[in-house]
Amino acid sequence: MPISLCARIHGGGNLATAHPASRASHTTTRTAWKHFDFLLLGAVAVLVILGITMIRSAVAGNVELVELDLVQRQMIFAAAGFVIMFVTAAIDYHLWSSINRPLYIGTAVLLAVLYIVGSALYGSARWFDTGVILIQPSEIAKIVMILVLAEFFAANHDKVGDLMWVFRSLVLTMGIVVWILLQPNLSTSIVMMVMWFTLLWASGLRLKHLFLFIAVGAVLPVISFPFLVDYQQKRIMNFLFPDPNARHGDIYNIQQALIAIGSGGLSGQGYGLGTQVQLRFLKVRWSDFIFSAMAQEFGFIGALVVILVFLFIIYRILRTARLARDTFGALICYGVATWFTFQAVVNIGVNLNLMPATGLTLPFFSYGGSSLLSALMGIGLVESVILRHKSLEFD
Repeated sequence: MPISLCARIHGGGNLATAHPASRASHTTTRTAWKHFDFLLLGAVAVLVILGITMIRSAVAGNVELVELDLVQRQMIFAAAGFVIMFVTAAIDYHLWSSINRPLYIGTAVLLAVLYIVGSALYGSARWFDTGVILIQPSEIAKIVMILVLAEFFAANHDKVGDLMWVFRSLVLTMGIVVWILLQPNLSTSIVMMVMWFTLLWASGLRLKHLFLFIAVGAVLPVISFPFLVDYQQKRIMNFLFPDPNARHGDIYNIQQALIAIGSGGLSGQGYGLGTQVQLRFLKVRWSDFIFSAMAQEFGFIGALVVILVFLFIIYRILRTARLARDTFGALICYGVATWFTFQAVVNIGVNLNLMPATGLTLPFFSYGGSSLLSALMGIGLVESVILRHKSLEFD
């Protein structure tokens, strides 16, 4: 939604002309918790609980996975994530605009160190192993990029027609994305670029520039294909020209995912009774293909419920963007909504063989500590915006 439209939605005031940091002084230290979006919290909690439930079914009977305590780990991550969410909601979101530069630099340095150390020791790496948990900096980078880009676009709204302004925002984004590409992690890089373009468009990108980006976007995948690493090229070729007789690799995984979804029927085979899940034909069923596992055990009805809850979460986030008191807050919400929507669409699309295989998780649902913690922090940012969409009211 262009900023001009955002301004009209917010009542046509001087919303877009105020720098986020300048509005921080108008927000009192007391938080109007009565504006907290409990419906959004409830929907997120439902997905997290359903995800833990499906992870338990996915790893049941598998000794190696049971020993890893994936269910217990996810429960701990969920508990910590909800604490982080409430803490983030309590913090005035304008604070992040004042420290976005050290956040950006710190994230870039963290990703650079991961690449250098990972290349030297393992050939490549995406996680820091703390000995207790694995930390994935690229998940943290999603939050940081939303905050940095929201602040940049809000502060430079008057330059929306200048291509140099657009180029600067692209350079700002690539300062983080390039290190993620080098891991290599193409799917997360694409998520970051989609967030950049969405926030750019929401900031009032001109129509002629929009068509220019569409043309570049159509040509870029063809040009970049030779520069992808072998497994990325193979995933794309397997998607375009699948071998129906494959018994391993991405094609086999997709085949099993489709069998799982199709055999679930209307109401599913029952919790803990999915054949592809319990007999381990479906690989990575606790993460990348958890949607297929859920669809087999709970059927079309279960899959539809999960999708509807996702849609409700996106609706509540976009509602917060509409009610936000300033451009910075609105852009934060647009960034979070784009992140969740894109990842959910891609993850479900892969399970349905509508997209090439990726490593993107289903937000709030798939196993993964870093992804769950960052997603719940994203919800915390949205709650921070809705808590402060009105001036504090005294009884």
